[in-house]
Amino acid sequence: MIQTVSFRPAAAQVVVLLAAFMVSSCATPTLPVNVESRQPISGLPQPAADLQLKLGIADLDNWPEQDITTAVQETARVLGQCRIRIASAELLRVKVPESHRYFDTPRSRMLARILPVSKPTLYFAAGTRQLPAFDAEAIGRGNSRTRPELADTVWIARGARDLGIVVAHELAHVLMDSGAHDNTPGNLMAEFTAPGSTQLTARQCAKIRETGTRN
Repeated sequence: MIQTVSFRPAAAQVVVLLAAFMVSSCATPTLPVNVESRQPISGLPQPAADLQLKLGIADLDNWPEQDITTAVQETARVLGQCRIRIASAELLRVKVPESHRYFDTPRSRMLARILPVSKPTLYFAAGTRQLPAFDAEAIGRGNSRTRPELADTVWIARGARDLGIVVAHELAHVLMDSGAHDNTPGNLMAEFTAPGSTQLTARQCAKIRETGTRN
């Protein structure tokens, strides 16, 4: 089980360079970010739905493609119970400096500011340098006021278990813009994720739909 927290064919190579800008009143050096490929996630479930979601995905640490694909497919199945369909999910393979492969607020803000990826965004990272350290973290509108670049993002550390459930759980936090948990057996939004805990209540679905649509 994983405790989570919230408030939790390839395209041509693209090279993006970040011009120097100010962070905490100090100029930072140019950051090379190499988007090595873009490709759609295939095999997404197509449930009956009246709302659609476009998802951006950035792999910062050369995760196995099948792990990411399976996790996003499971997330799509979970959201399907709320009549929400992931209409598209684009995976970017990104090469960044070692210092930016981990979730770390100052560096991750810099990366999120320049990376050309749709929001909400799933970032598959090498790990986390946040304290306390969690396997995944969701950042919605309500807990991003001091770090606006990170709004509507989910950060997943390599090694997270129950990966599809973790991704669905954290994305639901972002879409609801809420850190609330529900420890009813089998509920996706329990404080500790677990295999088979994928259910969402009608109230939770309504919150995802209403807040997600508004944002």
